[in-house]
Amino acid sequence: MAVAKVLTIAGSDSGGGAGIQADLKTFQELDTYGMSAITAITAQNTLGVQSIYPVQPEVLREQLESVLSDIGADVVKTGMLVSAEHIQVITEMLSKYAVKQVVIDPVLGSTSGSELTKKEAISELIHTLWPMATVVTPNLIEAARVLSCPPIETVEAMEEATYRLHELGSANVLLKGGHLPGDESVDLLYDGKTLHHFTQKRLNGTSTHGTGCTFASAIAAELAKGSSMYDAVQTAKTFITCSIKEGLAIGEGIGPVFHSAYRRRR
Repeated sequence: MAVAKVLTIAGSDSGGGAGIQADLKTFQELDTYGMSAITAITAQNTLGVQSIYPVQPEVLREQLESVLSDIGADVVKTGMLVSAEHIQVITEMLSKYAVKQVVIDPVLGSTSGSELTKKEAISELIHTLWPMATVVTPNLIEAARVLSCPPIETVEAMEEATYRLHELGSANVLLKGGHLPGDESVDLLYDGKTLHHFTQKRLNGTSTHGTGCTFASAIAAELAKGSSMYDAVQTAKTFITCSIKEGLAIGEGIGPVFHSAYRRRR
């Protein structure tokens, strides 16, 4: 049977809540075929990230060559990229194999506050990989780092940041407002012409490890199946909302979302 194929390029989370583990779970739940290229091996759990071991750029290149030369990918989704060298390899390989749809989740830090991407890599990301993106999906903290601006704390500031992020070259920007103060969570989608607001009452769940990875991966899966950008985000919002509502009480820190929650409701 034919199936949509999605490749994640990200770090491995030994605790299973984020990174390639979250990505692959999401791809599976949304009926797509998931593949992975690992940028780093982390030792982490619900309490935080204890260690990060980046793979050599050549190892990353070989993984990408193996997957893209044989299987191919309808969509490539990136997460934790660690270094400028990693980003250079990814940019080269996406160009070589003419990947048409790229979802960039600029994972600069973890939910627990650990820094995951080297500072010099951010500039490389903005100037090389960002303009190749079908959509970029930063949260408010990541957006402020990319734009070198003060903390984004209002919807008005989010709107201005969204416009500025779009000027960096991506086709679409999805600015995630989960860190916005207040009783409502607002995400903004901008395609260069229309600004869409996705607003909902803030959830009280405390199991939020892997939310960013899961949200971006759900968008990637839906795009791979042929959905429009708006519809992909809408489905991804439902997917992540269900996953947070039924978040798992695992470990002694920030628990993971439950990726099977969306399928259980259908």
